[in-house]
Amino acid sequence: MSPSYLRGRNNGQSLTKFQKGNLYVCLEQRLVRVQNQVVDLTAKEFDILALLIRNPKRVFTYEMIIEFVWNEDYSNYSRKAVNNHISNMRKKLKISPDVSA
Repeated sequence: MSPSYLRGRNNGQSLTKFQKGNLYVCLEQRLVRVQNQVVDLTAKEFDILALLIRNPKRVFTYEMIIEFVWNEDYSNYSRKAVNNHISNMRKKLKISPDVSA
């Protein structure tokens, strides 16, 4: 199933809303819902999710995520920080990594 971009790049506007299956994200309101229930993400968790939504099919290194989300040199942060945020976000969204891919 492909994601539904409710207001996307097609008409020249930036992506603001995203829906795929039970996941709904409004980037303007920083709102995340799963099965119509609001999911409370931290600021960094939301920023990582937004980065991934805005760049589908793009692979990010730890260093790139730190640079784009923290807006700082990655030497000040560890990979563990990124892993922790992604792990917590997956738990909140109830997403398991696909180990078969």
